Amino acid sequence: MFNSPIETENQEVHLSILKDKNIRLFVKREDTIHPFVSGNKFRKLKYNIQEAQQLKQDTILTFGGAYSNHIVAVAVAGKMAGLKTIGIIRGEELAKEFDKTIATNATLREAHKNGMKFLFVTREAYRNKTTSSFVTSLELKFGDFYLIPEGGTNELAVKGCEEILTKDDAKFDHICVAVGTGGTISGLINAATNTQKVLGFPALKGDFLSKEIKPFVKGKENWKLIPAYHFGGYAKSNSDLIAFINQFKEETNIQLDPIYTGKMMFGIVDLIKKNYFSENSTILAIHTGGIQGIEGFNERLAKKNKKLITV
Repeated sequence: MFNSPIETENQEVHLSILKDKNIRLFVKREDTIHPFVSGNKFRKLKYNIQEAQQLKQDTILTFGGAYSNHIVAVAVAGKMAGLKTIGIIRGEELAKEFDKTIATNATLREAHKNGMKFLFVTREAYRNKTTSSFVTSLELKFGDFYLIPEGGTNELAVKGCEEILTKDDAKFDHICVAVGTGGTISGLINAATNTQKVLGFPALKGDFLSKEIKPFVKGKENWKLIPAYHFGGYAKSNSDLIAFINQFKEETNIQLDPIYTGKMMFGIVDLIKKNYFSENSTILAIHTGGIQGIEGFNERLAKKNKKLITV
């Protein structure tokens, strides 16, 4: 899987607003690559796994929260590649009743099922995860390993994300994508033509992402971040977003997630309503996967007696 090129389908979306505004919208179905190593997770891990194997490393170590798509993707991908995996997880309280944590958290349960070992750390320690002293302490505890950063973004991840777009995708005017750590949009910016505009929809609050992206994009300026659709920040949502995701699923049969793709698509449709895109524009939205996280998200919604995401 990690040594073969993969191309995914562009599915046209038919919504009444698109016909009214004379705009065509397609979704690149990167979510269909694999149930857990899907979308940008596969792209980010492809060359990192190849690098780990070439360096004859037998263990991958990475970082993430308790509901991280990245964590479960690394666990599953590692098992597929014959590599051991270690996840440094934010929240030391999760270790106190580990059996209960695994029973009630679908993400960690799947990662655990695929052989990932966990180290649960305090939030303070987690904030220091990139320091040399913290990494050294992990090496003393676990021995040698191949390190992949939180979210998976590094030079090799960007290289993998450059392969999302194909030659046929040069016909689109706009490429839209959700933004977390900046690796996926960086690859798209590098792969897009100079006449295309890459629009990023951050899932997090703050203006730091531009600084994260610029080192990866070789001076290209064919991109812009649209920061108005984070819905309060990472993993935050409201009833409007949940209703939109459910309506979109009903009308298109495409499942969106509430962390990334739901916010991106909400933003695209809202911008279309506001005439952001010129008439006759063609838009390609990248579906970056993340569907496995819906189960855990719905569990949290249920505890608050809120409407669930339809799956």
